Amino acid sequence: MRIATIMGARPQFIKAAVVSRAFSTCENMHEIGIHTGQHYDANMSDIFFEELDIPHPKYHLGIGGGTHGQQTGQMLQAIERVLIDEHPDWVLVYGDTNSTLAGALAAAKLHIPVAHVEAGLRSFNKRMPEEINRILADHCADRLFVPTESAARQLATEGIAADSIELVGDVMYDATLYYTRKLAARQATIETFGVTPGQYMLATIHRAENTDDPTRLTTIFAGLVAASHILPVILPLHPRTRARLAEQLTAPMSDQLHIIPPIGYLDMLLLEQKASLIITDSGGVQKEAYFHRVPCVTLRQETEWTELVDTGWNVLCPITSGTQIARCIQQRIGSAGQPVELYGDGHAAELIAASLLLNGA
Repeated sequence: MRIATIMGARPQFIKAAVVSRAFSTCENMHEIGIHTGQHYDANMSDIFFEELDIPHPKYHLGIGGGTHGQQTGQMLQAIERVLIDEHPDWVLVYGDTNSTLAGALAAAKLHIPVAHVEAGLRSFNKRMPEEINRILADHCADRLFVPTESAARQLATEGIAADSIELVGDVMYDATLYYTRKLAARQATIETFGVTPGQYMLATIHRAENTDDPTRLTTIFAGLVAASHILPVILPLHPRTRARLAEQLTAPMSDQLHIIPPIGYLDMLLLEQKASLIITDSGGVQKEAYFHRVPCVTLRQETEWTELVDTGWNVLCPITSGTQIARCIQQRIGSAGQPVELYGDGHAAELIAASLLLNGA
């Protein structure tokens, strides 16, 4: 069986790492890696292949930057050419990026079965590009691998056939369990960030609606600066966002807000594991916070991971003012959610591999 795996962004590299490992243990499964280039710099791409021991993709399409339409259109065209040449039995897509949508559409138009990992998630905000991507990818897919029961129910309400939906758990949980075992040798590196384990907060800001909007970006940083006087904050930040921040922010910064370059997955896991609180606008980091049982504040009005809010591990904090953000952060320090298991047993990747083998016969 030949499986074409489409990936292009940091979270997809992490998910692909564990699923590719499961494929490698199966006889007669041959994976063809296709990297769209959506995340193309070394700190957002190359380092993940090196750290996670992911086989380097056979194809690197080099499509990064541009508007959503330009990027998706170029990916669709390039992926189609590869699929025509390779004739895979399945096309596997992950999550909700432009790479996901382009891969699903290219395969569907060529009548190649599509498998979507992390299917069924909804924020119910169609202004988010990710929401459009995940809805369309789900409705192109022949196998929909869902991480939660609520995701399965959502697909059922949208008319997706029940026999194409499989509850497997979350491959990000698989990855966290596997790679956390490798952190013991890296504990000393946390000191290089200038903080003490358990005595700092970790923040990530990457969504375009936050980084490209001067008002929102300034408001977020006003909140982070204020919060850093409670506990130090580490913020890995892309150089483009950092440059934009320097142009826009007129308020004073704080020497307790440690802005650092983007980091690899293993260092990110370590910082998450040892943080007292995580502040993010990322869907994946919300889950990683829960995997480490660290409370989370999400700088958004909605989330696709609603069960984290329902069980008290996450709280949504709209970006209204720096004071409100700082207050929300302060209230969350030292809190914890319910002792529940939400995302399977750490064997999602194996279930996905077995399903594709069974349904590809």
